[in-house]
Amino acid sequence: MRERPDGAELLAIAREVLRNELLPLLPRDKAYGALMIANAMGIAERQLRSGMGAQEEERRALAMLLERDGDLATLNRVFAVRIRQGAFDDNAHARELLWNATVQRVRESAPKALPGASSR
Repeated sequence: MRERPDGAELLAIAREVLRNELLPLLPRDKAYGALMIANAMGIAERQLRSGMGAQEEERRALAMLLERDGDLATLNRVFAVRIRQGAFDDNAHARELLWNATVQRVRESAPKALPGASSR
């Protein structure tokens, strides 16, 4: 067991210090860069909190749809090629897989864009 705060909690604390204490002290031309860093820290925090479950679920769904195994990046490349070829034009499972993957990505990168989602 790791000591607390854990990695996600440390990122959250550092992000709050950056946004609330350091950002107001920075010259205006450095504020955008600091906000980008704070946003990246938020994404990393959310990815740490969500773990690998969603990615593994996406990998399994892709493997089943494509009827082959592989890592997530490889399966996504194969999926993209087959979409461009029209292989899944009328496939409800493919549309559902794309929707779920999109929602997961938004959940990690811009959670405020999802109705009812928290910003953490």
